[in-house]
Amino acid sequence: MKTRVQSHTCYRLLFHIAWIPKKRHHLMRGIQSYAAKVIKGVTSDRYDDVIIEELNVQEDHIHMMAVIPPKYSVSTVVGDIKRDSSRLLRQKFTHLKNQRIALWSIGYFVSSVGLDEAQIRRYIRFQDEQDSGQQEAVI
Repeated sequence: MKTRVQSHTCYRLLFHIAWIPKKRHHLMRGIQSYAAKVIKGVTSDRYDDVIIEELNVQEDHIHMMAVIPPKYSVSTVVGDIKRDSSRLLRQKFTHLKNQRIALWSIGYFVSSVGLDEAQIRRYIRFQDEQDSGQQEAVI
């Protein structure tokens, strides 16, 4: 990861963020690639300096590695991504529109990425194989 520079700030902040649909329902089944495009789109539309470096959408959870500048709070960025992506996904898919519950669960997991960057990248990239049991653990 490289050091990024803004007008009065230099930073090296990379976050591993994960969240789930409400009650861990498998709501993303069959729409993972579209959901990934939506998440990347709403992030770039709202925040031009937040960069998603890795993104993996599973049926029942999302893993993301993102560079978030220090001028934004992580909770605000994640909340905006979840809110905007929920709205767009519900507009597109009727099985999500008819849900009486919220699309995303209230909470999320966040961890700053330090020396374990390569290990976390492998974990995010190979989440599909790990979840289905087709690959031995990489971590």
